[in-house]
Amino acid sequence: MMKFMSSMLAVMLLASYGATAAPLLYVPTGEANDLVIIDVRSDSIVGRIDELENAHGLAASAKSDYLVAGSMQQIDASGSRAAGRPAAVSEAEHAAHHAAGTESAAPAPASPSYLAIIHPKHGHVMRRVEVRALTHHTAVAPDGKTAIAVHSGAGGISVVDLDTMAVVKTVQTGEWPNYAVFSGDGRRLYVSNARSGTVSELDTRDWSVLRDVAAGKEPEHLALAPKDDSRLYVVDVAAGAVAAVDLRKAEVVKRYQIGAETHGAALSADGRWLFASSKGEGRLVRIDLSNDEQLAIDLRPAPYHVEYAAAVNKLYVSSRKNPLIWVIDPASLRILKEIDIGAGVAHQMVILDRE
Repeated sequence: MMKFMSSMLAVMLLASYGATAAPLLYVPTGEANDLVIIDVRSDSIVGRIDELENAHGLAASAKSDYLVAGSMQQIDASGSRAAGRPAAVSEAEHAAHHAAGTESAAPAPASPSYLAIIHPKHGHVMRRVEVRALTHHTAVAPDGKTAIAVHSGAGGISVVDLDTMAVVKTVQTGEWPNYAVFSGDGRRLYVSNARSGTVSELDTRDWSVLRDVAAGKEPEHLALAPKDDSRLYVVDVAAGAVAAVDLRKAEVVKRYQIGAETHGAALSADGRWLFASSKGEGRLVRIDLSNDEQLAIDLRPAPYHVEYAAAVNKLYVSSRKNPLIWVIDPASLRILKEIDIGAGVAHQMVILDRE
């Protein structure tokens, strides 16, 4: 009964905010098993969707009706979703993934999971699509027709048609794939391969791998320049840096030192500023890409995922240790507010602006 009332409240809140079309930040909370919804104008929590299963990955497109959440919880032998909190296998695989640079690391066995297809307006999961392995991060094509599930432990990606709600292709990229981004026109997909030290470029017409570009010791999160698809920024975790990859030359042309355990990265809407977090050193760094000048602040504990909200010119940074999100002024890096999400960890955040 409580779960039903919670879901109904989320729907009513979303409907009321839908009338003003305020930009909303959607935050998957991992083992807290829900999705937190934040109004980025007021930086207040306006709803929750409590139907998820250890979601780390979340993605959407302005042209899509859906949010796509990936699960780090396996489907049980009967094909059902496990009740309550997820089994420890989810965090174990996550930890194993981050040991990808060690000689002892080995791919985890494929454990099927679901992608949760969420309709933001209705405030609940519309469908679940089974994919072949646990899903770390997700991506949605610019036209909103295709979703990508990245399977770090088992390797490769699953391609999901959002019209038919079915997997149409699986592709092996390099070892320990981590993150995926589409080019602005949707013709290319880039997938980082942490243990291979490469980024795979795929042709989205047939999902063939066109080439693998060397991108550092342990490439993970990716950010593609918003006005120039030729420049890809790649978080190199092992090096504590972000590598700028010129996709025309297929090579790293510049490196920006960030700090130990560099994790999240995001770009401002005009492509001028690159933001990156260092979990290990508890700092957030802003790089002016026009002159390479850096500004950094201490941000503790363990700054994690980073998301930029163009509509309100704010930066959102989550903590890996605490259930909170810092709201940051991009120009000064001053902390404007801390949002307590209650439980869990804020993973791959998404901002949707329906104005």
